Amino acid sequence: MVFAEAGLGDRKGRKGAVLVAHIHTVAFQGIEVMPIDVQVQISGGLPAFTIVGLPDKAVGESKERVRSALQALGLALPPKRITINLAPADVLKEGSHFDLPIALGVLVALDVVDAEQIGRFAALGELGLDGAVAAVAGVLPAAIHAAGQGVGLICPWSCGPEAAWAAAEGGRIEVLAPRTLLALINHLKGAQILQPPEPKIRAADRSGPDLADIKGQESAKRVLEVAAAGGHNLLMIGPPGSGKSMLAARLPGLLPSLTPAEALEVSMIHSVAGMLEGGRLLRRRPFREPHHSASLPALVGGGLRARPGEISLSHRGVLFLDELPEFNRQTLEALRQPLETGRVTVARANAHITYPARIQLVAAMNPCRCGHLDDPAIACARAPKCARDYQARISGPLFDRIDLHVDVPAVRPADLHLPAAAERSAAVAGRVRTARSVQADRYRQAAAAAGSGAAVTVNAEADGAVLEAVARPDEAGRSLLLTAADKMRLSARGYHRVLRVARTLADLDQVDAVRRVHIAEALSYRRLAPGVG
Repeated sequence: MVFAEAGLGDRKGRKGAVLVAHIHTVAFQGIEVMPIDVQVQISGGLPAFTIVGLPDKAVGESKERVRSALQALGLALPPKRITINLAPADVLKEGSHFDLPIALGVLVALDVVDAEQIGRFAALGELGLDGAVAAVAGVLPAAIHAAGQGVGLICPWSCGPEAAWAAAEGGRIEVLAPRTLLALINHLKGAQILQPPEPKIRAADRSGPDLADIKGQESAKRVLEVAAAGGHNLLMIGPPGSGKSMLAARLPGLLPSLTPAEALEVSMIHSVAGMLEGGRLLRRRPFREPHHSASLPALVGGGLRARPGEISLSHRGVLFLDELPEFNRQTLEALRQPLETGRVTVARANAHITYPARIQLVAAMNPCRCGHLDDPAIACARAPKCARDYQARISGPLFDRIDLHVDVPAVRPADLHLPAAAERSAAVAGRVRTARSVQADRYRQAAAAAGSGAAVTVNAEADGAVLEAVARPDEAGRSLLLTAADKMRLSARGYHRVLRVARTLADLDQVDAVRRVHIAEALSYRRLAPGVG
């Protein structure tokens, strides 16, 4: 679909004459962008200002903001009937970003600005009562859409950097980012020049917590490195104070920065959610840690405007769920499909909205409600039944989707007096980058051989024939895996996840073949079932 040409209707000035202006803007369905035609009609009749076309309350209140913003410029609305139609009329219009296109349509209809000039742009922005243009969500996907339609974009000054990325990526679109409505009018009339915004990117801060701060827990650190190298889901089980949250907090420091394509993809989701600070694109992988009281819409997305939830905000990054059994059972079960498909669909009566959700799940939990199952001196009298009941809150299907399970034992007081660990996060991150680079090259070559796009980038995403080809173990490893799969009652999913972890272990060792030692270590990171061990 392309933007219609902007223009004016009858401008002869007769009594009761109709003046019509067309302004381009957009509406959002998830991260998908829909073109919207803002039609402004000024006609004779009793004074009125009406907005039609299925507006929500924020859009309905736009008329008051537009009226006040124009008054701040010294412009009074004529005592006529003003009708705003947002077409197509059967699409719900949500958000305050319709303020600016409505105001521009009124200005065109009043012959304050030239219709042909405005016709070369799509516009979005919220107006303050003083005429200031305030930031809105979704400018990045709107700019990319405008570039695809061959038009420019008018957006708030604070959102200019994210809009500028559409031009920086080869779109060659003109971006106007005014601070006020008056500045935009002056630019269109040639009285001043708005400088084009510069694309900005958020620095990949590496000053976070370091692995060297954690004393002991060498096994858990090893598993954390494996999880980072292959993008694997991880569950840590241990008593309170054993360092599970500390380990999870240090995972972002081990992960490589987002690639340019991933940065654009992730930033589009955060832009729709209104979370791009200063219009800067993200470089560091997201790390989200919602509280266990989070609702189902907060985690998977939804609400009144079907906004992205924590799963989508963690796309290409880490979703950390502390105190996993304390989450609502229904909320946890909603994780199952996104963990498999890499996307989440929010179904509503009037729309089905799909958000990307390719996440790495990291979870932590106590072995039982009191957390001291393995310490008979302070464990409750209900052990081990309390442990089985507590761990059984995690369903078998969700548990099966977690690649790595590791016990994090309590740290002894004597360990706290040991010197700091010699290996820092930077050293581990270097090995992770090397392993991920090997994986990216492998799957790129596999995709090229198959004649498809390289959708898989890490071992955790590999499946089917691709996994069988790249992670086939040697004869000794195959024999061990078959024997263990039978004794541990591994499902087909569990079998393949062991192979994925073994492939990552081989990549960390910088060897091509998956050997018996890699299968053995991968099996050691898999528990039998919830409530066991």
